[in-house]
Amino acid sequence: MSAADPARWRPAPFLPESEARDGALIFVVAVLCFLACITGLGVLAADRATRDWSGQLAGEATVIVRARGGETPDAAAARAAEALAGVPGVTEARALEREKAYDLIRPWLGEIADLEDLPVPRLVAVTLDRRRPADGPTLDRVLRSQGVDAVVDDHSVWIEDIRRAAGVVRWAGLAVFLLIAAAAGAVVAFATRAGLAARRDVVEVLHLSGAEAGFIARLFQLRFARVAGVSGLIGAAAAASVGAAARLIGGGEGLTPALPLAWTDLVAVAPCPLLAAGVAALAARVTAGRLIRDLT
Repeated sequence: MSAADPARWRPAPFLPESEARDGALIFVVAVLCFLACITGLGVLAADRATRDWSGQLAGEATVIVRARGGETPDAAAARAAEALAGVPGVTEARALEREKAYDLIRPWLGEIADLEDLPVPRLVAVTLDRRRPADGPTLDRVLRSQGVDAVVDDHSVWIEDIRRAAGVVRWAGLAVFLLIAAAAGAVVAFATRAGLAARRDVVEVLHLSGAEAGFIARLFQLRFARVAGVSGLIGAAAAASVGAAARLIGGGEGLTPALPLAWTDLVAVAPCPLLAAGVAALAARVTAGRLIRDLT
C-alpha cells in the first residue's frame, strides 16, 4: 500500500496539536493563574479575619470608670458593673481587677514603685448580646443616671477602621486579579498574532477557498482556550498546594491568626481553568478576527 493511498492519508490540521512554543506559553499563563489564585486566597482569608475581629469587637464594650469624691475606684467600678448588668442587650458586666488596669498603663509610665498611689481608673468589661447588642449611648445614659463618672468605648471606631481596611483589601485584590487577567489576555493575543503570522499563506488560501474569517478565528480561539485551560489547571493546583501547606503548617488557626485560611477556601481556585480558558478564548478571538481581516 503506497504512502499516497487515500485510505491512509489524513489532512494535516491547520493548527497543530502542540508546538515548541507551547511550553513557554503554558508556563507564563500558569504563573499568572497561580498569582491570581494566591491573591484570591489572600482576600478570602482577610475577609474572614475581618468578620472575626468585627464580631468580637461588636460583642464587647469597655467602660473606663473614674472614682468620685470619697468613693474608691474599685467601688465605683463595682457600681458601674452592677448598673450595666441589668441593661437590655447586655449579657454580662464585670469589673476587672486593678492589676489589669495597671498593666495597661505600665508600658507608658515604666516601672514606678508607687503606681498604686496614682488615680488609675478602673475598667468594666461588658459582654453584649450578639443578636440585639446595647449601643454605646444607651450604656452611657445608664451610667450617668446612676451618677457614675465613666467613658464607654463600644469599639465602633475600631470596627469601622477594620471594615474600611477590609474594603481596601477587597478592592486591591480585585484590581490585582483584573491586572493579571489583562496580562494573560495580552500574552495569548501575542501568541495568536505570532501563530497567524506564521500561517499567513494558509489563511489567504482558506479565505480564497471560501472560509469565513469567523471560522478561521474560531480555530485559534479553541486552540488557545485549550492551552490556557491546561495552564489554569496547573496554576490552580499549585496555588491549592501552597494553601494546603500553609494550612497544615499553621495548625488550627492557619499560617497566622491575622490571615486565617480555611480548607473550604481552597475550593475557590476551582474555576481558575475555566476563567483562564475564557479569557484566552476572548483574546484569541478578537485578535485573530482583526488580523485575519487585515491579511485578507
